[in-house]
Amino acid sequence: MKARDHRSFKIQEIANLKTYVALCVLVAGITVATLNDSETVLASAAGPGRDNALAGQTAAPPGGGAAPPQGAPPAARPPLATFDTTKPAKLDIVEAKGTYRVQEQLVGINFMSDAVAPTDKVTGTLIFAPDGSMGSGSKISVDLRTLTSDQETRDNYLRTRTLETDKYPMLEFVPKRTQGLPTPLPSPPQAQALGFQLIGDLTLHGVTKEVAWSAIVTLRGATVAGRATTSILFADFKLPKPSVALLLSADEKIQLEVDFRLTRSVL
Repeated sequence: MKARDHRSFKIQEIANLKTYVALCVLVAGITVATLNDSETVLASAAGPGRDNALAGQTAAPPGGGAAPPQGAPPAARPPLATFDTTKPAKLDIVEAKGTYRVQEQLVGINFMSDAVAPTDKVTGTLIFAPDGSMGSGSKISVDLRTLTSDQETRDNYLRTRTLETDKYPMLEFVPKRTQGLPTPLPSPPQAQALGFQLIGDLTLHGVTKEVAWSAIVTLRGATVAGRATTSILFADFKLPKPSVALLLSADEKIQLEVDFRLTRSVL
C-alpha cells in the first residue's frame, strides 16, 4: 500500500512538472510575441527615419534641414577682403612692440645673457606705391623713454647715459625702398606670407644712418602682421656702452626688433 502511494506521488509530481514547463513555454511565447508587436507598432509610429537611424545614418539636425553627408570636406572659408593694387597701399600701425636687445655679461657669471627692454609706444604709417616706391609720409617712431627691462638700475642708465632720452626721446625710421617685396603690394583673397627688406634712414641719438630691416609679414585681408629686425652698433650712433658696477661687459651690437599689426587701406 505504501509502495502504491509512493508511485502515485511520483506520477503526480511528474505531471505537475510537465504542467509547469508548459506554462513557462506559453508565457515566454506570449512575451516574445508582445515585444515583437510593440516593436512593430513603435517602428510604424517613428516612420522610415527610424530604420535609417538604426542603419547608422546621420539624423537630421535640430530645426530641420538636410544633414551634411558623412565624409564631406569642410566648407571653404570665404575669401578675404581685397584692395585695388593700382592705388597706393596705406598701412597704419594699430598695435606694436619695439624691443632693444643687447648681450651682456654680469659679474660672477661666466656666460652672456640678453638685456631686453621692450616698449609698446610704437606709432607710424607705411605707404607703398604701385611701382614699389615708398610714399611720402612713411615713418615709424618709437618712444625710447618708455623702454623697460627687468632691472630699474639698467633702465635708468640706458635712458640717462646711453640713449640720453631727455635730449633724444624718439627713435625714427623713414623707409626709402624695399628689396624682395612684390610690386604692387599683393592683395590676395587668401592669407599670404612674404619676406623682404625695408631699407631707409634710422635716426637715433641725433645721428642718422641708413639701415636695412629684415621683415616677415602675413597679408590677411585688411590686416598685415609680422616682425622686423635689424642690428646697429653703439659706435655708429655715438652711443656709450653701458657701464655699471655689476656689468662685466656688453656686446658692441644692439638688436632692434618690432612686432606689429597694421591695418591696410587705399589712398
